[in-house]
Amino acid sequence: MRSLLKHPFVIRMLHWEYWSSTLIYLPLYPYWLWLSIRARSFFFLTAANPAIRNGGFIMERKTDVYNLLPTHLYPTTVLIQNGTDADEALNAMQQAGITFPIIAKPDIGERGLGVKKILNRDQLCDYAARMPVPWLIQEFVPWPHEAGIFYYRLPGTDTGHITGIVNKSPVCVTGDGTTAIADLVKKHDRYILQWQQIATLCADKLHTIPADGETVILLPYGNHSRGSMFTDETFRVTQKLTDTIHRICSQIPEFYYGRLDIRFDSWEALERGEDISIIEVNGSGSEPTHIYDPKHSIFFAWREIIKHWKILYTISSMNNKKGVPYLSLSQGRKEVASFREIDALLSVRVW
Repeated sequence: MRSLLKHPFVIRMLHWEYWSSTLIYLPLYPYWLWLSIRARSFFFLTAANPAIRNGGFIMERKTDVYNLLPTHLYPTTVLIQNGTDADEALNAMQQAGITFPIIAKPDIGERGLGVKKILNRDQLCDYAARMPVPWLIQEFVPWPHEAGIFYYRLPGTDTGHITGIVNKSPVCVTGDGTTAIADLVKKHDRYILQWQQIATLCADKLHTIPADGETVILLPYGNHSRGSMFTDETFRVTQKLTDTIHRICSQIPEFYYGRLDIRFDSWEALERGEDISIIEVNGSGSEPTHIYDPKHSIFFAWREIIKHWKILYTISSMNNKKGVPYLSLSQGRKEVASFREIDALLSVRVW
């Protein structure tokens, strides 16, 4: 019975946070249809953030979004075209003053696909050879914490709001002095689901025995789909933190709705807006990812999604009345098709 409960299928079935997005969102599609009818557009959300391509729903380039931010708020980043020789990439990196380790990731993409921490030139050469789309070399941010903060502001107002905070803990194990990493991994349901990428990316560590109390980070990525533990930290919302996030978001032209993924030194520093780095700005396609805290039920998740869709509809319709167009059905279908092509190219590789 115990071995059956450790089977990946059973783990997914018993924990809704591992269900496919289609299954999670399926019961909510009638509500989305109702909002679309009211807006007279299936792609009403593309008007939420006028300065970002498609409002940040799909096919937005990370480089374009970074360019909207003051440079001190995000890590030093350079764009590399796919097919670029590794030596050229290394030269561009050096000219920007970036040193190893680095974070490499596709310019267009989601769910952490293609994101990789690179330690040396050999790993950079391998990544450059495998990356099928334009990609970024980004300065590695060493701050120990990572959080996603969901923010919105109604157009025409000077007041911003935080609707959710998620803390992201990377895939890691803590040693007991006698157990190998491979066996420590198999003790965690969450990591069993990530076994393929752990076995591929951490092959040289699997038989290592960490010291008692030693923590070993296996996948240093803040993505739920790559095994990170998401915990709801919305209780940390204060007026001071809200003011700080609002001050940051007000510096992004016409940004009204989305999630900031931030690395930071401490929660106190984050509240002050010090020792932080914004690693991504996600627009109208953002999820309120605090819903993926294992303590939350699927019913909590549905309530939060509906709440955020209401806000998204309100902001988009207000912008539309000011002349911001919705993406047409034909254009929207083309954008979705283009994104699926990129997603398929990235999905066939283990990063």
